[in-house]
Amino acid sequence: MASKRKANEAGSSNDLRGDVLRVLGVLKVATADQIQRLASPHLTYRHTLKKTAAKRKEARTASHRGAANDLRRHGLAVDGGRTKGGEEVRLLTLAGLAAAAIDLDREPEEMGGMPKSAGRSGASHPMTVNETVIALIRPKPDLDLVAGQPAEAVAAAQAAARAPDGIGTLTSYATEVALPVKGTWKNPAIGSARADVVVTAPEAGVPLLFIEVDNCTEEAVLIARKFDKYARFFQRKEKDTDGIEKPLWRTRWSGRERERYERVQHPPVLLVFHQVGKRSAKTQMAKVAELTRYHWQGRWNEKEGYHSYEGRIPIVATTLELLREHGAAGPAFWRFGRDHRQPLLDAIGNPREDAAIARSRAEAREAQRRREERDAAEREARRPVCADCGRKFSDDRWKAVDRRDWSLPRQSHPRLCEDCQSRAVAAEQQAEADERERQEQERLRQEAEEQAAAQKVSGWFSRFRT
Repeated sequence: MASKRKANEAGSSNDLRGDVLRVLGVLKVATADQIQRLASPHLTYRHTLKKTAAKRKEARTASHRGAANDLRRHGLAVDGGRTKGGEEVRLLTLAGLAAAAIDLDREPEEMGGMPKSAGRSGASHPMTVNETVIALIRPKPDLDLVAGQPAEAVAAAQAAARAPDGIGTLTSYATEVALPVKGTWKNPAIGSARADVVVTAPEAGVPLLFIEVDNCTEEAVLIARKFDKYARFFQRKEKDTDGIEKPLWRTRWSGRERERYERVQHPPVLLVFHQVGKRSAKTQMAKVAELTRYHWQGRWNEKEGYHSYEGRIPIVATTLELLREHGAAGPAFWRFGRDHRQPLLDAIGNPREDAAIARSRAEAREAQRRREERDAAEREARRPVCADCGRKFSDDRWKAVDRRDWSLPRQSHPRLCEDCQSRAVAAEQQAEADERERQEQERLRQEAEEQAAAQKVSGWFSRFRT
């Protein structure tokens, strides 16, 4: 016990250190508060009797702060300065990132890079990225672990547990992911995009989602230019391991496929604005939407009654405040080109096209049903009828008498059904037996007559000799 304590002076457990490794492996930079909310959400509803918010936070984050300190002593983590709010920032070393890759079961190139100025300037942008991930996941507390807490805390935990599910889990997310327009995943060329967050949660209806976060500090034109890079990345094609050329992103991720057209749509991009800078989030959204119109605007399909977005990027925007309030299931998301907010799945989708595809599939099924009924009726009209009893042939009997199939044995009475053929064959066999019996009787009679005649002649000869 003493040796373990010496190796981990803060007394952290393997599980707690694993929590910190996994969270930092995904987020790259985080506070103990963010690590706790993601890894142990039940702790949010404990220590509620502490007098101040600062003391409550200190109590609920103590375990993960200790685990981060122990990882630092092992050379796996370092302190990264403080946020503008004074919270200590933690990040992994290269060795820590490699250890996290093992825990997350990811290849090193899947881990993403470190955010720029991660440990300087208060890490404002990485903190907003982290809050976006937390707001999308909406981690739910284990109610068994809040039993015995004050009634208000238990009620709050129950409300969180009953709330609509978020999108995916921690392992569904990756941050600072390079999107190479040239070069490789590991060594992207200059001019490549770098996604703040990539989400892969097909079980939640989100096979692939890219996220860009802005604290309302960047000019709209700079945000819009990122979509030029996204467009180049989406259009890049490479041969996959099967030798087939496909979009480069498809060699790493799956996407939302439109079976009707046998094509793959570009993945959606979500913009999350956080009102930290002086620019208005609402104004930023409108400006970016106008500047990127040629990337997202669809083409109206008059015949089908929906916009086609083939070759276009679905761009959706929201604010961190709306995301925290509503989550992914609430009306927090504005799809560029639409006039109202929607839940995330509706915003990144195309309901009119989905409805058209559903109608097309229903019409195809109905047409198939009608063809099958027509073919069945025509086939029934061709079905042979027994020449004896007048009943229609069964499928097996029809197949048996089909003279086109030379692999089948020839039938003795192809114009009769099975029962009538059996009776006909039995009658023929009986007639043959009767005929054999008659012939046998006739033979015996002839033999008897011949024998009697021979005896009569023999008697004549005997009297003559006498």
